[in-house]
Amino acid sequence: MNPSTRRPSGHLRRLLATSRSPRPVATRHPRPGDGRREGTRSSRRWATAFALVVVALLPAACSGGAGDEAVEDGPNVLRVLAGSEIEDLEPLLRKAEQATGVKVALTYTGTLDGAEQVAGGRADGKHDAIWFSSNRYLSLIEGASARLSTQTKVMSSPVVLGLKTAKARELGWDAKPVTWSDIAAAAQEKKFTFGMTNPASSNSGFSALVGVTAALADSGEALDAAQIARVTPRLKTFFAAQTLTAGSSGWLADAYRRRDDVDGLINYESVLLGLKQSGADLTVIRPSDGVVTADYPLTLLASAADGKRDLYGKLTAWLRTPDVQREIMTTTNRRPIVPEVRPDQRFGAAELLELPFPNRRSAADQLIGAYLNEVRRPSQTVFVLDVSGSMEGDRIASLRASLAALTGADTSVTGTFSRFHNRERVTMIPFNGRPSTPVTFTVPERAPEGTLAEIRRFGDGLNAEGGTAIYDSLRQAYEEATRQRAADAVHTSVVLMTDGANTNGSDYLDFEDYYRSLGQTDIPTFVILFGDSDVEEMRQVAALTGGAVFDARSGSLAAAFKEIRGYQ
Repeated sequence: MNPSTRRPSGHLRRLLATSRSPRPVATRHPRPGDGRREGTRSSRRWATAFALVVVALLPAACSGGAGDEAVEDGPNVLRVLAGSEIEDLEPLLRKAEQATGVKVALTYTGTLDGAEQVAGGRADGKHDAIWFSSNRYLSLIEGASARLSTQTKVMSSPVVLGLKTAKARELGWDAKPVTWSDIAAAAQEKKFTFGMTNPASSNSGFSALVGVTAALADSGEALDAAQIARVTPRLKTFFAAQTLTAGSSGWLADAYRRRDDVDGLINYESVLLGLKQSGADLTVIRPSDGVVTADYPLTLLASAADGKRDLYGKLTAWLRTPDVQREIMTTTNRRPIVPEVRPDQRFGAAELLELPFPNRRSAADQLIGAYLNEVRRPSQTVFVLDVSGSMEGDRIASLRASLAALTGADTSVTGTFSRFHNRERVTMIPFNGRPSTPVTFTVPERAPEGTLAEIRRFGDGLNAEGGTAIYDSLRQAYEEATRQRAADAVHTSVVLMTDGANTNGSDYLDFEDYYRSLGQTDIPTFVILFGDSDVEEMRQVAALTGGAVFDARSGSLAAAFKEIRGYQ
């Protein structure tokens, strides 16, 4: 699931259009003693403009789900529900329209969310085909196969490890075969750190988790419940080295560029090669004991009309022509799928072994649940929640329902994985004209139901009144997050939800000064646009902190909160 825009590319174009026209970061009259700040205003305008370009290219995800908006249709349009990993093919698909007359209308969603839509029949009639990096999880859902028709593999990319070249050389991995067991041993000894996407949100993270687990289980058979339980202690030591998480491969790569303290990434080979091309000093390590490979099957839905089937046939035939396969390899760093086109030297010479995948959904879900609640480093999240007077009515009701969903009220598969995790520390800072006193809940490692019920009661008790002190409250969130994290190493983030502009207390420039005074910090703010949010200032907050913007103004607030969970 990804930050590329979930409200496909039109929303991204609007973000980019905004960033091309630099405007003052904030409009206000100078205060006494503000000479330094006013003197740097011009340079800040350009710095902010640059930052807005960056945040536009990060996930500006639209919450509300892939089915909330009408999808373009017509006799020459193939409507495709897709994973965000496909976004880099949009230029090629415009060429496909010129060559074949088939216009592809992409709607982006996350892998597991998309699987639920398809299996539940919610994609029927809205989409003609699906295009995810893999259909493996979807194929495990009972009844899902009946929703699918023809599947055509278009390209491939294994999930592998990329390490800074100096670190790979230090570990002796630059000139010899390396196994997942070797990588696990080095992780246990804290010899390197890495980033990986959340397996509940992104196929690359799920594939990495399956690959590591299968390699460490070393059974040569599909993973089952007993194998997962047996290998979980080793997984804990492996993922103790994970210091960066994300909801999508693209956002992970962008976050990695900003972090000097992370040694490497477990990600698609194509993403790692792209990082190398953009100047990152990485050595790509393809474990010799096996990988899990994404094969990007463009899949026709069984519900598609006959005319759409014809469009699908034209498009897939064109995508698998040798010239197009070479272009895919050149422009996306993915491996060609047809035998007439051989992978070039960038992919290495060694044959890759494919590791076994779970053959039951229960095993796959058990593995993801173990990762979230037992294996990975715990997370710490500070929620900065607008309860000003403008939130009264439906808006405050939506906020209460959104928090309830995160305590387990959402019983869907994706809802189960997005609830507050065992061992997670959750801090709530409601605010109106001033921030409230932070209230912290720690979800226990076992039997979390009591604490989840406490969080739900807290959310149900929120009421709307007063003004809007966004930046005083955001500053308090960073003070609280920094204080709490000093005691242990956890994945830490801030979520800011507001439905209006700042009316009380300090302003954006005050917060920017404070944030920069912290020095290098790796705590991002994920901003939810809601109601009448000040869109430009909220993008500035996300850009400043290395976070992302999630747009719930015309969609579901609960879906925005749920999607952010993949980045925490």
